Amino acid sequence: MNSDTPVATTAADTPAYNALAQTFQRLYRLGHLQSIAYWDQAANMPPNGNDARSAAQSEMAALLHRMRTDPALRDGLARAEQEPLSDLQRANLREMRRAWRSSNALPEALVQRSQRVSSRCEHAWRMQRPANDWAGFLPNFREVLEVSREEATLLAADLGCSRYDALMDQFEPGMTTAQVDRVFGEVRQWLPGLIRRVVDKQHDEAVLQPVGPFSVPAQRELCERAMRLLGFDFEAGRLDVSTHPFSGGVPEDVRLTTRFRGDEFLVSLMGTVHETGHGRYQQNLPRELLGQPVAQARSMAIHESQSLAFEMQLGSHSGFAGLLAPLVRETLGDQPAFEAGNLHRLLTRVKPGKIRVDADEVTYPAHVILRYEIERALIEGQIEAEDVPALWDEKMAELLGLDTRGDYNNGPMQDVHWPMAMFGYFPCYSLGAMYAAQWFATMRRQQPGLDTDIARGDLAPVFAWLRDKVWLQGSRWETDELSRRASGEVLNPAHFRNHLEARYL
Repeated sequence: MNSDTPVATTAADTPAYNALAQTFQRLYRLGHLQSIAYWDQAANMPPNGNDARSAAQSEMAALLHRMRTDPALRDGLARAEQEPLSDLQRANLREMRRAWRSSNALPEALVQRSQRVSSRCEHAWRMQRPANDWAGFLPNFREVLEVSREEATLLAADLGCSRYDALMDQFEPGMTTAQVDRVFGEVRQWLPGLIRRVVDKQHDEAVLQPVGPFSVPAQRELCERAMRLLGFDFEAGRLDVSTHPFSGGVPEDVRLTTRFRGDEFLVSLMGTVHETGHGRYQQNLPRELLGQPVAQARSMAIHESQSLAFEMQLGSHSGFAGLLAPLVRETLGDQPAFEAGNLHRLLTRVKPGKIRVDADEVTYPAHVILRYEIERALIEGQIEAEDVPALWDEKMAELLGLDTRGDYNNGPMQDVHWPMAMFGYFPCYSLGAMYAAQWFATMRRQQPGLDTDIARGDLAPVFAWLRDKVWLQGSRWETDELSRRASGEVLNPAHFRNHLEARYL
């Protein structure tokens, strides 16, 4: 990306832009501390530290908000527009303006309140979820929903769109419910039939189940060895444990988490593979621009396209199972279930289940569609928090044929997103799966020997393509343009359906 650095101008020619760049560098550094505090809250912090941490996070959120809404930024943005900037600097200015506009739509008191109520709700959720305590969860959740609706109303007024569109725009710039409805509407038409066909096809397939228990230290070693196989840099990141797997931190210090169960190991392993995709994207963002908005990840659908490229496209590839098999045997002990072919059958077993993060890639979109339809109705005021369980049960029965009545732990309380006020995020998962399928379809078109490379353990062609086309681009391009440059077209869900049918039928 250095090739776009202007040679005909000097720092003296762009004083307004340079001042903005310094401000956003400071915002990045303070955001670094904020992200590590979030990670610590989820992975290490003792329970009694939550009130103090929530207050500290609220203060940090207010400080960052004041910096982003400083009236001097308005003048600086206007002056920088008139300066002789390179294309790359103009892209950075576009992202600066986007951050400035979003922040100015919200008052500081609301930003602080949102931080407080979501911290309180998320902390309580960690204990309420395993207790199946929906009644205890509801009061905190009502507060989170109330503040999220207030934020959505203000953002929508600024952007001139619906409330849910305004929240989704925070995670996936430019995406609209009209586009999501079209894409998910198509998936709703063919997905239930595909699930039935795949389940029928696999019905008589012989699959050996691994015999546990599996010690947590051995599972952790397996996860870390898989991360090394996938190129994760442990000098710039680490793996820990949390209630809900996530990735956080900054490119120089990436924090990944997973969770372990003694009776099985694939959930922790593939959850770690998923988070490693996020981590490698973060670690390979353009370092020469680090601290500037243009060097940040483009969007959460693009971020999820990396995690799902690792977990689903690559992680569930028959050739990759051959690479995992010896690692599994060496860490967990040898048994017939760990043969490469059987391991691949385990990784591609399609069975409707209650838990999104444990779902196979065929049933996974149903989990996302369900959450999208519920949270959109919540934010638009069409339903209230009390209505969620009944709607959840209805949609799980419709989409996956499962009875979830009374099972809040494995139902509407299973994800951290709603306690943390992350309304508008869920569509990014399935949009990301679609982008991931599109990336691999493009790779295979450009590199016909890709599957052979993977089978013989050469993952470099995959990583090189992703690094060049996605990781190093940061936010240089808006999403449609990034997709066009990487694959020759904007998001095309047909690639996702083709991938599922080719792999499973």
